[in-house]
Amino acid sequence: MSSKITGKEYPLLKIFSSDFEYHIPEYQRPYAWTSDETGKLFDDLYDFYLSESGDNYFLGTVVLVKEDNNPRADVIDGQQRLTTLSILFSVLAETLTAPDAVKGCKDLLQEPGQLLAGIPPHPRLYLRHLDQAFFNRYIQATDIPSLLALDPSTLSTEAQQHIQQNCSILKERFADTFGGAQDKLLDFSAFLLNRCFLVVVSTDSQDSAFRIFSVMNSRGLDLLPIDIIKSEVIGKIPKTEQTSYTDRWEALENLVGRDGFNQVFTHTRTIFAQERPKKSLLDEFREFVVNRTTPKGLIDDILTPYTKAYFAAKNAQYSSVSHAAEVNNLLYWLNKIENYDWMPSAIKFLAEHPNDPDYTLWFFQKLERLAAYLLVTAQDVNHRVDRYKWVLAEMSGNSSRNLSSPLQTIELTAAEQRRFIECLDGNIYAMTSRRRNYIVQRLDSFLAAGGAQYDAKIFTIEHVLPQNPAPNSEWLQLWPDAAERALWLNRIANLVPLTRQHNAAAQNYDFATKKQSYFQTKGGVTSYALTTQVINCTSWTPDLVKQRQKDLLSLFCSKWELSASLPDAPDVVFHLAIRDSNATGVAGSGTDFIVKAGSRISADTTPSCHSTYLAMRNDLIQQGVIVNRIFTRDHTFDSVSAAAVVVGGRSANGRKEWATLDGQPYGKIIGR
Repeated sequence: MSSKITGKEYPLLKIFSSDFEYHIPEYQRPYAWTSDETGKLFDDLYDFYLSESGDNYFLGTVVLVKEDNNPRADVIDGQQRLTTLSILFSVLAETLTAPDAVKGCKDLLQEPGQLLAGIPPHPRLYLRHLDQAFFNRYIQATDIPSLLALDPSTLSTEAQQHIQQNCSILKERFADTFGGAQDKLLDFSAFLLNRCFLVVVSTDSQDSAFRIFSVMNSRGLDLLPIDIIKSEVIGKIPKTEQTSYTDRWEALENLVGRDGFNQVFTHTRTIFAQERPKKSLLDEFREFVVNRTTPKGLIDDILTPYTKAYFAAKNAQYSSVSHAAEVNNLLYWLNKIENYDWMPSAIKFLAEHPNDPDYTLWFFQKLERLAAYLLVTAQDVNHRVDRYKWVLAEMSGNSSRNLSSPLQTIELTAAEQRRFIECLDGNIYAMTSRRRNYIVQRLDSFLAAGGAQYDAKIFTIEHVLPQNPAPNSEWLQLWPDAAERALWLNRIANLVPLTRQHNAAAQNYDFATKKQSYFQTKGGVTSYALTTQVINCTSWTPDLVKQRQKDLLSLFCSKWELSASLPDAPDVVFHLAIRDSNATGVAGSGTDFIVKAGSRISADTTPSCHSTYLAMRNDLIQQGVIVNRIFTRDHTFDSVSAAAVVVGGRSANGRKEWATLDGQPYGKIIGR
C-alpha cells in the first residue's frame, strides 16, 4: 500500500502550535548550526522585513513522518531550522517586556496544555536525549541569562555549545537592531509569526520520508547514508537497549568524524561485497552488510572493530607491545598513496588480528608494497579494486591465518615484480607528480633507514644533470652525447628532492655551484638523504650516474623484496571472487577447467543461475566434492564458464571473470 504524502505551507504561528509535536530521532546528527548560519538567518529575516512589506518570507521545507490527526512528528529534515527558530523565540521572550507578548513567545516553545481538550503541557520540540534536558532547561524555559553565564568548556556536547553560541549571537542581533524599541520588536514579531512560512511535507512512512528528503534541496544539513542506516538498525533493537546502542553508535562516529564514519561504511561495503559498486552505498550496504547480520551484531561485531581499525589505519596510530612504530611508519606511507583502495584490506586485517604484532608487521609490509606497485605502475581504479578483491576474498573465512601460514594473494606475482622494477628503472620524472613524489620520497626514506616524514609544504624534485644545459657549460663537456643525456635525464639516479621552489636559473648551474647554492641551505644543510648523497659527490659523470642507478634500484629491490629473475609459476593460476566465493583454478586439457581443492563457493544462488548448473552444484554437494561450501578435492569442469557459474552461483562469463592476480583474464591468456 502506497504512503500518503501531503505538502502544505504554514506560518510560524501554526508551525509552533498544538498541531505539531516535533521529535528529533536519535539517528539524526546533533544540532550543528553555528553562529554564522544563525546570524545569516536573522539578517535575512530582518532585511526582508524592512524591504518587502506585505510579502511573505519562505524559510524552506521540513520533512516529517507524521500521521493525520496526530501531532507527533519525527523530523527527517528541518532540525536545524526548527531548533534555531526556537532559540530565536526564546531570546525574543527575554527581550520583550509586555507580559502577554512574553507569554506568547513561551507558548511557541511549550504547549501550555488544555485540560478540557485533553492536551497535556509539553515542549513543542524534543531534541535528542543527550541535549533535550539542557534545551528545555534554558531555551524552552527562556532562562537566557543563566545559559549565557555557563562556562562553555563545561557543556557536555557540541550541540549544547552551538545552542549557547547561537543564543548569544541572537541576543546581540536583537540588541543592535532594536535597542529597547518595544513597538518595533512587536511589529517584527508579528512579521515572524504571520508572514514567515515553512512548507511541511509529511508522510506516515519513514522510507517515503527519506525518499522525499533525498530529492529535495533544503537549507538544512544533509543526511548521509549512515543516518538512514542508523535509523533502521537502532529501530530494530529492543526499546530498552536503544539508548545504549545509540550512544555506542555516536561514540564511533565521534571517534572518526562524520565523514570518516561514512568512509567506514563505504569500506565495510567493499569488505562484504568484494566487487565494484553498482548501486548506491545505502542500497548495497543494506544488501551486503545489514542483511547478513543482526542489528546488535552490526554495531558490536562489525562497526565497532572496523571503526577502531579505520581510525588506527587512517591516523597511523596502531598500538601494540611490539612493532607499533614500524607498522605506523608503513601506515604513514599507505596514507600518502593517492587513493584509499587499500583501506578495506587494512581494516579487515586489523579487526581480525588485534593481538598478533609479528603477523601485522608482515601484512603491512606486503600491503604497502602492493599499494606502491599499483601506484607506480599506474593501474586504473578497476584493476586496483580487482587486485585488492583477491586479498579480501582470501581473508574471508581465513581469519585464523598467521605468520606461519600467511596470506598468499597479497604477494606480488613474478610478472608484477618485473613490471614494478621496470617502472622504477624508467622515466620517473615524466610520471604524474603524485607518483614521482611517492617514489622519490619512499627511496629517500629507505636510504635514511628511519621513520623520516615528508610533510613539508614545499616539495620539489630537481634534476642534477639539467634538462637544458647551456651550450658552453661544464655539463656538455661531461655529457657530450645527447642520446646518453636523454637516457639518464629523468631517471631516479639524476633526481634529488628539495624543500624550495624551482629556480630556473639555478637549474643550469655547473655541478659544484649547484650543490652549494641550490641543493643546500646557506648553513650547508639539506633535508634529504638522497640530496646529501649527491652533495658528497665530487663530479656528475655518466659512469657515476649509471652506478648510482644500479645502487638505488638495488635498494628498492631489497626493501620491497623484488626480483626481476623470479620464475613464473609452472601453471597459470586463475582466481574468482564473486558473491563471497573465493576460488582458484588452472586450465585443463582442451576446454576443461580445474577448480582447486580449498576453493569456496557462494553461500547461495541467484535466479540467473541456470537450472543445469544449479543441478551440477547440488550434485557436487551430494557427492561430497563440496562440503560446507569448500571443494574438498580438485574438480574438473568441461568449461571455464561452468566452473564460474557453479562457484559464483550466478550466470558468469568464465573467460572474463577467471583472472590472474595481476588482472589478466583467462580468455586473454589461454585463448580458448
